[in-house]
Amino acid sequence: MKLRPSENLVLIHQNYFFKNDLFYLSGGLFGDSNLSKMKKIIALALFGYCQTGFSQASVLSESARISVLTMGPSQEELYSAFGHSGIRVYDSLEHLDVFFNYGVFTFNQPHFYLNFAKGNLNYMVEAFTYADYRDYYIEHHRFVHEQILNLTPGQKQQIFNYLLWNIEPQNQYYRYDYFYNNCATKIRDVIKIVLKTEVAFDSTYIKTNYTIRDLTDLYLHQQPWGDLGIDICLGLPMDKKASPYEYMFLPDYIESSFDHASNSVMGQPLVREKIIVYQPAPQKVPFPWFHPWIGFGILLVLATSLTWRDWQKKKLSIWFDVILFLTTGLVGILLFLLWAFTDHKAAANNFNLLWALPTHAIIATALILKQKPKWLPLYFLVTTLLSAMLLALWYFLPQSLNVFLMPVVGIILLRALINYQHRES
Repeated sequence: MKLRPSENLVLIHQNYFFKNDLFYLSGGLFGDSNLSKMKKIIALALFGYCQTGFSQASVLSESARISVLTMGPSQEELYSAFGHSGIRVYDSLEHLDVFFNYGVFTFNQPHFYLNFAKGNLNYMVEAFTYADYRDYYIEHHRFVHEQILNLTPGQKQQIFNYLLWNIEPQNQYYRYDYFYNNCATKIRDVIKIVLKTEVAFDSTYIKTNYTIRDLTDLYLHQQPWGDLGIDICLGLPMDKKASPYEYMFLPDYIESSFDHASNSVMGQPLVREKIIVYQPAPQKVPFPWFHPWIGFGILLVLATSLTWRDWQKKKLSIWFDVILFLTTGLVGILLFLLWAFTDHKAAANNFNLLWALPTHAIIATALILKQKPKWLPLYFLVTTLLSAMLLALWYFLPQSLNVFLMPVVGIILLRALINYQHRES
C-alpha cells in the first residue's frame, strides 16, 4: 500500500504478533505456524489522530468501497479450521487499501498465560495492508471472498469513522469468546452498531437446527483429535440450539448472512457485488491413520486382554490401572477447574466428568499403597455401575458426548469390574 507523506501515516506496533482468530478449543490462540513465511505485517496506526491531525485524510471519497472479507478454513492446524473474517476499506483516490482484523492479540499482555487459562483473554482490532493479508491466504490455498457492501456515502463514512475510533489504543481491545465475541461476530456487530436498524439480516434462509457443537463439528471432520479435545473440554452450553444470529460465530455464516441482508435506506440488498478473489482447487485429503477410533480401539483390545488374563491368574495388572485412573483423574481435575474456576462459559456443566472422575487420581495413588483402603471395592463397584449406565444412556444425555470416548469408558468399566471382583473375592 502506497502511503502519501501528506497523510502522515506512520508504521507502528512492531511488537504485535499477527494472529488468526479461529475457535474452538485452540481457536487461533497460538497463531499460524507458517507466519515466518510471510512478510512481517506491521500494523498501521491508520489515521491515528496524531497531534498533527488527520481530519482531511479521514474523509472517504465518493469512490470508496467497504467490503466484508471471508477467508476459507484450512485443515493444516486446528486454529485455522474455521476460517476468518474482516473488513476491507478501499479508496483508490485516497490511496487506501486496508484490512481491519479483529482476530489479533499479543503475548505482551500482562499475565497473558494466566488470562488465557482463565478464559478472559483480550483480543484487539488492528489495521493491516490488504494485499499482504490477501496474499498470505492465497499462499496457503484458502479461499478469499469479498462482499462489496451496498452503502450510501454517509453510511460508508460512519463505518470508517467507527473503525478509526476502534483501532485507537484505548478502544481496540475486547474480551474474546469462542462463540459469542470473536473475529466473525465483530464484523456483524460493527455494522449493527453503526447502522442500527438501517440493516436487517433475513435469517429465514437457514433451514437447519444445529447446536453450537454441531456447527463446530462441521469443520472438524478432518481433525478428529481436535474435535475430541473440544468435545471433552466444553460442556452442556455447547449443546444449546443455535439461533440463526448465533450461527454467525462462523465466518462462512457471516458471508451467507450478509448475502441475505438488506439496506433499508437504499431499499436494496446489503451486498452490492460478490467477488471470488481466490478459490483453490479441491484437494484430496488422506485418511488420518492416527485416528481416535484406531488408537482407542487398540487400547480397548489391550485392556480386554489384560482383564482376561488378570481374571484367569487372579492377579491384577496394577501398572495399567494406575496409568488409566491417574490419566482420567487428571483430565477430570482439568474439566472441573475449567468449569468452576475460569470464565470459559462453554466449559460449564460438563457431562464428561461422569467418566473422567477427578477422584480417579486419588484411586491411582491408593493402588500403589501397601495398605489398600477398605473402601476400594465399593469405589470400583460404583465406577462399574456408573460406566455401564453412561454407555447405556450415551445417546440420551442432554450433552452430546464424543463417540470416540466409548472405548475409553469401556476400558474404565472393564478395569473397575475386575478390580471389584478381585478385591471382593
